[in-house]
Amino acid sequence: MGESAKLIIGDKTYELPIVGGAENEYAIDISKLRAQSDFITLDPGFGNTGACQSAITFLDGDKGILRYRGYPIEQIAQQSSFVETSYLLIFGKLPNQKELAKFSDTFAEYSMIHEDMKNFFNAYPSNAHPMAILSAMICSLSGYYPELVHTHMSPEFFYRVVAQLLSQVRTIAAFSFKKSIGQPFVYPRHDLKYVPNFLNMMFSSPAKPYEMHEEVVTALKVLLILHADHEQNCSTSTVRMVGSSEANLYASISAGILALWGPLHGGANQAVIEMLQQIHADGGDIQKYINMAKDKTSKFRLMGFGHRVYKNFDPRAKIIKKCADDLLNKLGIHDPLLDLAKQLEEAALKDSYFVERKLYPNVDFYSGIIYRAIGIPLTMFPVMFAIGRMPGWIAHWKEMMDDPMTKIGRPRQIYTGELNRNYIPIDQRN
Repeated sequence: MGESAKLIIGDKTYELPIVGGAENEYAIDISKLRAQSDFITLDPGFGNTGACQSAITFLDGDKGILRYRGYPIEQIAQQSSFVETSYLLIFGKLPNQKELAKFSDTFAEYSMIHEDMKNFFNAYPSNAHPMAILSAMICSLSGYYPELVHTHMSPEFFYRVVAQLLSQVRTIAAFSFKKSIGQPFVYPRHDLKYVPNFLNMMFSSPAKPYEMHEEVVTALKVLLILHADHEQNCSTSTVRMVGSSEANLYASISAGILALWGPLHGGANQAVIEMLQQIHADGGDIQKYINMAKDKTSKFRLMGFGHRVYKNFDPRAKIIKKCADDLLNKLGIHDPLLDLAKQLEEAALKDSYFVERKLYPNVDFYSGIIYRAIGIPLTMFPVMFAIGRMPGWIAHWKEMMDDPMTKIGRPRQIYTGELNRNYIPIDQRN
């Protein structure tokens, strides 16, 4: 921009460059402030700090806007596939017919994991959390494909790694689920597309093949697309932080999975179901819990409503709500928790307290409902999130590696501990 901001501290003035983005958003560049003065900035949670410049996803929380590479999420979710969306995020453009066919064929080629890796699944107890298994398995891939662990790969090698990760993550996820319920693994099929293939690996058994419903496939496809990227969230920032040390893609993605595991991030949709279970166990009085959520002295929080970034509405929630309605109508499921969810949604949307504060149902509210309706257990909810977020993580890792301005992440701190002290021998301590 050529413009600058002035920071005045005492009798000194510091010139700080202003950086402009493509959507008329601006940032004050403080990267050289430490070199010019004794000051740093303090921003717990990094809510007002830009760690990078990125061309992948644009998000405007005030206006409820989400775009992948410039394309509105509404168009992508309705018209694209998850494989095509992954290509767009990672390679920066929509593929033509030939490029998409080649990309899909490569998924089929690399869908199988190394047979020796099955021993890892057998080593885990049956009650092991699938996110622990997923993270370990993704990191273990670097041991089985050491030729692909370089941070600066040829385009051909990177293309293979992308297809391998995106394809094998669903295989690993399905295998971890089968391990938890004591059923034999179901191998991927080359004749099925991405989402049907995953559902078949999850729910087919030797005794009964999985009955595929179009509404289930559509709902899961849309959820994966909606979760594919979301700017500099906790897990994506973790991938970038780990990758900034030039850690390989497998290690960086594995770290992102662990960050996503937290209940404040990828576990939010699980918290929705647990809240519904609490309400159901307490007699199902929706209004009681609505009142508790409005009571500032109550510790109860209405999970799945509102969003840290979206201050108006979550555009993803509008899209997935229709999928949830279509799915429940098609399957004709009579589940007391799902019935409570619908009642809670209707009650909150009519309550002036929530309407005035724009506390609308977010994507986590509806995704939890969809996963439960499909038959996916609670422990697999964050795993589903990780499968969807995989292309975004890969895209950000690649963008960072391609940027010559990338520096290793090294935040500063304000020290608040003890002042200089002398060591006291143990026999002289109280």
